[in-house]
Amino acid sequence: MPAEQRPGVTVFLTGLSGAGKSTIADALVADLEAEGRPVTVLDGDVVRTHLSSELSFSREDRDLNIRRIGFVAGEVVKHGGTVVVAAIAPYEAAREEARALVERHGRFVLVHLSTPLAVCEGRDVKGLYARARAGQLSGFTGIDDPYEPPARAEVVIDTAQTPLPESVARIREAIDGATAPVP
Repeated sequence: MPAEQRPGVTVFLTGLSGAGKSTIADALVADLEAEGRPVTVLDGDVVRTHLSSELSFSREDRDLNIRRIGFVAGEVVKHGGTVVVAAIAPYEAAREEARALVERHGRFVLVHLSTPLAVCEGRDVKGLYARARAGQLSGFTGIDDPYEPPARAEVVIDTAQTPLPESVARIREAIDGATAPVP
């Protein structure tokens, strides 16, 4: 479908650190861009550096960070754009606020990467889980701060079980279904 006829859409990847959000986001973006579809990427780490650097990791600040991501995504979607978000976004209420901000202007596809904690810890190249378990980091999602699984995810993927190409294909199916023309 030509871009001018395609409504905007946000794909919001959420899950624990190490669940595969950035890996899937990179592959999904490459797939979308290969067909000429421009994509705005809102990676949680990058947003924290450039848009939310003054925020802590308290629940209130994490929620504010996700609201900011939702606002920016909604603005891009309002103009027919495609956004891929990769953020831990551990709290249900904040994800739902982001959904509402986007859905005022277009579509929102929530993708829960349900990868088990043990797998995420095994992938932890930065050693953050080990530091959290040793008490050197506090408020770390999945260790001493909760991750609330989404109640309304359009797609659920365990990246320990689902190969990357299949993960991208499942998300593309959800995007294509979400962007079908409204009769």
